[in-house]
Amino acid sequence: MSFETGTVRLLRTLYGSYRPVGWEVKRLAWLSRLNKVYLAYLRRVRSPEGELLREERRYRWFVGNTVEVVGVLGKLDYALFKFRRPVEHVSVDLDVLVGSGRVGRAVRALKSIGFEVVVSEPYTVTLSRRGFTVDLYTQPSFAWTVYLDGGRLLRDHREELEIRGIRAYGLTREAEVVVAAAHAIYKEHMVLLLDCITAWTWTNKRTWGIALELRAQRALEELIKACNMIMEGLVEAPYKLKPHVILKAYTEKMIEDPIFRATTPNMLRYITTRRAGAQILARLRRRSY
Repeated sequence: MSFETGTVRLLRTLYGSYRPVGWEVKRLAWLSRLNKVYLAYLRRVRSPEGELLREERRYRWFVGNTVEVVGVLGKLDYALFKFRRPVEHVSVDLDVLVGSGRVGRAVRALKSIGFEVVVSEPYTVTLSRRGFTVDLYTQPSFAWTVYLDGGRLLRDHREELEIRGIRAYGLTREAEVVVAAAHAIYKEHMVLLLDCITAWTWTNKRTWGIALELRAQRALEELIKACNMIMEGLVEAPYKLKPHVILKAYTEKMIEDPIFRATTPNMLRYITTRRAGAQILARLRRRSY
């Protein structure tokens, strides 16, 4: 008798080749939450119905807030990122990449519809309104360290989208794969099933070209490796990267990427802040992100 991991059964459920019953419905629901595919899972199993209705309401709330945000940003130099995915999902916040000289205008635009600044850091301004969070990034970064060239993403890999009939700007699908890989490997050190579905669906020759251009090819390689292990049932997702994999990715990034290399010393400044200790502890304990 062959053994399937919970992640493989969850994946098969999402693709329609497996239907969980009994206790497994709740088990896979828990796993789908960790992997940010809860809405897609509930739509497949349609049980419990009340939970699906609640998640659909949360999704409409998320999209409604997004529409308001892109409405006031207008033709500003921006792009939604970590936003487009092959499956609809409810995100914890909205990430927006903004031109470095446009942050002030973006903040003022969001304040005009009730948002307030919560945190202002190098490369990031976080605003909130009634539980909805918007992170404005001038550069994709962690611990004040830049891991992708935000200017190049905006200049070369932005395209027009439509959200509920409203024009918006986001990254191309291929660029979103590279962003997902860089975010998972460099920042989170963890791979979710949603990352894998994104990579499996949208990776092509152009994706690898963008990864090379942004000096993130190692991140894409490691994401694909992790996703292959997940699909083969060798590991469960979320999958935490091994320390030697993270070290190798950082070493190559340091050698090849001058922006990453120049901003890495900022980590030392970051860890002395009050927020850093709590965030580091939370990262060690977490099951997902």
